[in-house]
Amino acid sequence: MARESRGIKVLKKEGERTRRKLAEDGFLDNSLKPFSDEGFLYIPVTGEIPGAVSEIFEERDASEPLPRHELIGGIAIMQDCDRGEARRLLDSRPVIHTVLHSEGPVTGEYRTKDYIFLAGKETPKADYTEYGQRFLIDLSAAYFSARLANERQRIAAMMKDGERLLDMFAGVGPFAITLSGKCSVVYANDINPAAASLLADNIRLNKKKNILPVLADARRLGSIFPPENFDRIIMNLPMKSSEFLDTAFRLCKSGGMIHFYTLQSQPGEMEEELEKYECEKISEKVVRSYSPSQHHAVYDIRVI
Repeated sequence: MARESRGIKVLKKEGERTRRKLAEDGFLDNSLKPFSDEGFLYIPVTGEIPGAVSEIFEERDASEPLPRHELIGGIAIMQDCDRGEARRLLDSRPVIHTVLHSEGPVTGEYRTKDYIFLAGKETPKADYTEYGQRFLIDLSAAYFSARLANERQRIAAMMKDGERLLDMFAGVGPFAITLSGKCSVVYANDINPAAASLLADNIRLNKKKNILPVLADARRLGSIFPPENFDRIIMNLPMKSSEFLDTAFRLCKSGGMIHFYTLQSQPGEMEEELEKYECEKISEKVVRSYSPSQHHAVYDIRVI
């Protein structure tokens, strides 16, 4: 359905900058669709804007769902590579400044992903807030997902004050920083120098005094730390965590907890592997779906 409303006429090359400024100032009318004609873009607005004139705009369907996406600060990561839908997503919320599409899974030793830029500001960087903690993110340099926010809170609720924590694959620090409030000390390790640099920035940003960054291959942690040194160990490297179980069990105290994240197709797939160690499986839960055939699972393990 079309209706008459106020709008402004700008050159197409000025369209994105103008649209963003209108959105930031609260004048963009997201109930209507912009349209282009002969090199100009017509943007629907609310309120009295100098230079605005009456135009006929198509209404947006309020019931039409937004494209599937993950939001990390001002970056929306779409599951589908659709530039038209990316524009609609960008227009839907002023907080979104960039829309990307993930080309594939996490790859390489440094755990990075490739992205296609779809709309907005062409940047992989964002300022992300999670339960009051702030994180500087650079998706081109280090992997990050907001989808484990509730999982981090779940583990925090399980912890006792004064624990010694090892985060074996810390990335930019979401687990380490979130859980540090219950800890006497946190050792946050990653093999990726760019991730370790962002981690150090995020430690300073959140004014954490008890987190020590470590840049190392997690396999070497057994020679860096003495045995049975930690009350709790986080192993969030779902594609390869099983390769580091020997190190984790060597470093965890008797009675301590290991949170072991993995990808699996069926419940209980890792139980046979865990039977090699002296431990008790406290729980197993699905964290999130990963693909049509796999899910991201966590095993909470008590070391005996």
